Amino acid sequence: MRQAKEGDSVSLHYKGSFEDGTVFDSSETHGALKFTVGRGTVIPGFEEAVVGMKLGEAKTVTIPPEKGYGPRKEELLVRIARQELPPDLDPAVGQRIEFSKGDQRFELAVSEVTEEAVTFDANHPLAGKTLVFDLLLLEIE
Repeated sequence: MRQAKEGDSVSLHYKGSFEDGTVFDSSETHGALKFTVGRGTVIPGFEEAVVGMKLGEAKTVTIPPEKGYGPRKEELLVRIARQELPPDLDPAVGQRIEFSKGDQRFELAVSEVTEEAVTFDANHPLAGKTLVFDLLLLEIE
């Protein structure tokens, strides 16, 4: 039976969860995931898990941060004084706020709010986390 290898286009169902079982993403929400193995469009640990899978095969893989979204980086925490922010901005911890600079757009999470400043976190929300994926390979092209 054919196995997925670098250069193949694959389609699969997945469920992503944390080690405690909390689900953070699933193809039930978005539909099957399609990507070409070896192009780097998914996290390294996910791509490595798909290599060698057979059509119809299901498996569960645990992906450490270094093969996922990387470690959390303290240097990606940015503290901005309140007077430098728009006066109508009313940030709350956990809120994600979109910023733009030129033609670039990026989204930062609010991690701390004080009377003097707001701290924003530019880390990916899954950085520093061990991820568990249930995979089911649907198609290999």
